[in-house]
Amino acid sequence: MDWITLIIAGLFEVGFATCLGKARESSGSAAILWWAGFTICLFISMYLLYRATLTLPVGTAYAVWTGVGAVGTAIMGIIFFKEPADFWRVFFIATLIGSVAGLKWASH
Repeated sequence: MDWITLIIAGLFEVGFATCLGKARESSGSAAILWWAGFTICLFISMYLLYRATLTLPVGTAYAVWTGVGAVGTAIMGIIFFKEPADFWRVFFIATLIGSVAGLKWASH
């Protein structure tokens, strides 16, 4: 269950990074809503990360949390912010996924 909590925390990290990007592109009340989404996702992500570290090693949990966030945010950037999806970018996203899986495997 702790690994699931950690993955969900990483997904909320993707949420707050995406909200930050959308807030940057917005103005007025739309920007305020994106900032509110950023704050809510940030709080939930940090709380779930804290909960996961009650039983998982902090170093492993933090590395997995940032890995999930980095991969998810890079994918969101490609999809929603029209960031490039060239070979090397996709290659290194894949290596991050492999690294996160390796950390989970190595922690048993």
